[in-house]
Amino acid sequence: MNWIFWLILIVVLTVVEIATVNLLTIWFIISGIVTLVISVFTDNIVIQSTFFVLLGVLLLFTTRPIFKRLLNTKEEKTNLDRVIGATGVVTEEIKKNHIGEVRVMGKRWSAISDHKINVGEEVIVEKIEGVKLIVRKESDK
Repeated sequence: MNWIFWLILIVVLTVVEIATVNLLTIWFIISGIVTLVISVFTDNIVIQSTFFVLLGVLLLFTTRPIFKRLLNTKEEKTNLDRVIGATGVVTEEIKKNHIGEVRVMGKRWSAISDHKINVGEEVIVEKIEGVKLIVRKESDK
């Protein structure tokens, strides 16, 4: 009769894993399958439950990081990412920590910098925060 409990638990955990896709309950599904087999040999619910929990936690902490790394797909660069590292020209003065404007790749962007940058100076885009470019003077390396 104990094997029915483990079979139901495996099905429930499988549905949860399919719904979440977080590689969290899959380790307990595997643990449940092993415990289902063990339940054929022993009726002791304490042994079965202990084995289920210990194996599930052991699998979770030892193999999850490895699988997450293997399954982690590289982020694809978007057109927005092409702006990072590009050179632009200041079209509206940028004062220290105050928003100005730059023209990069034919488009105007709000920009901010740690230094004052005058109109006409060339800048390098370091990163994007929200809809603002973080820039530095091309001469500052």
